[in-house]
Amino acid sequence: MPFKALQLSAPVLRGVVAAGYTDPTPIQLRAIPVVLGGGDLIGSAQTGTGKTAAFALPILTRLGAHAARAPRVLVLEPTRELAAQVETAFRDFARFTDLRTVAVFGGVGYGLQRTELKRGVDVIVATPGRLMDYLHDRTINLQGVEILVLDEVDRMLDMGFLPVVKDIIQRCPRQRQTLFFSATVPPEIQAVASFALRNPTRVEVGVNRSVNESVKHALYPVAADQKFELLEALLARTDFDSVLVFSRTKHGADKIARKLKAANHSVAVLHANRSQNQRIEALAGFKSGKYEIMVATDIAARGIDVAGVSHVINYDVPEKPEDYVHRIGRTGRAQAVGDAFTLVTPENAHDVRDIERFIGQKIPELRLAGFSYRPFVARPPQVQPPRPPGSLPGQIRHKGSFNRYRGRR
Repeated sequence: MPFKALQLSAPVLRGVVAAGYTDPTPIQLRAIPVVLGGGDLIGSAQTGTGKTAAFALPILTRLGAHAARAPRVLVLEPTRELAAQVETAFRDFARFTDLRTVAVFGGVGYGLQRTELKRGVDVIVATPGRLMDYLHDRTINLQGVEILVLDEVDRMLDMGFLPVVKDIIQRCPRQRQTLFFSATVPPEIQAVASFALRNPTRVEVGVNRSVNESVKHALYPVAADQKFELLEALLARTDFDSVLVFSRTKHGADKIARKLKAANHSVAVLHANRSQNQRIEALAGFKSGKYEIMVATDIAARGIDVAGVSHVINYDVPEKPEDYVHRIGRTGRAQAVGDAFTLVTPENAHDVRDIERFIGQKIPELRLAGFSYRPFVARPPQVQPPRPPGSLPGQIRHKGSFNRYRGRR
């Protein structure tokens, strides 16, 4: 079914074509009619499947033309990057309308945002903290909000925004349309949905805990003191367009970036301690190809939508299993293919088991041919039945140019 069959307005359809969209994705096919009909909705789908367009396109159609009054649509996002990204999507889709949008987030000054808000806007895309600042000083009034969107709800709950989100919801009119969009829908979301939504339609596309089928992912067991050495070897032997390297900590991300720069790679860094201008420049440079590698903490796992990210490398195993899905979902987006590598040390054995239980599958273990590995144990030793006489422990199987390493002392 083409977009024109979804009853979107003519100006919005022109924006869709100009943005390079051709056919709607499954989440868009199922969500757009619900939003156009005015009903509440809980939408969940794998990352990279077009959730932003699934709510932005019908919302812009419903708004029609600009109205010089208080904002009619409020979209809440957990991070600055997501807020800027989603506001850009609204602006692109609305380019042939006179609708006005603004992004409201911290890390930058208040002046320009206040100027835009005073001009009158139809759509505000905001992070909870900066929005509360404007609500407290009465720069923003939410009494005109007709549509409330909570995007990446699970991430907002993980970041501790639940009390603030509840406060914001209560400041909006009771008679409104409310949309929840999230990659996963844990039980905690149901508690928020119970008071925020009225008889919502549930739209689920794909398995919430699954890895995008277009992404080939694998574990690379390695000794802790050889992780960076293996990272360099993987980069040297990989034909990549752009690579996202994930670190658990901000300090770790800076350290990895310094070493990669010393190895003559063009590198950007993205984490919470970077200024907003630094974060904007890093993301813009990564998108444009100025930087071939971006080293980031999990702030980027749901905050980057860059076409052509060919590889994701988890330098550190994520702390939460769901973050594994979000991290590697930065590649293989919109039916493209991608590769995701995770460097694992013996200390990561428990985290790896949690991830495999979460996604419901074993992750292949590979060994880079020709790399000089030092002895290590990839998984904790398990009690094995007695071996037949003459058998060898800890065998290695060959597959193509890679080996599957089972671990041995």
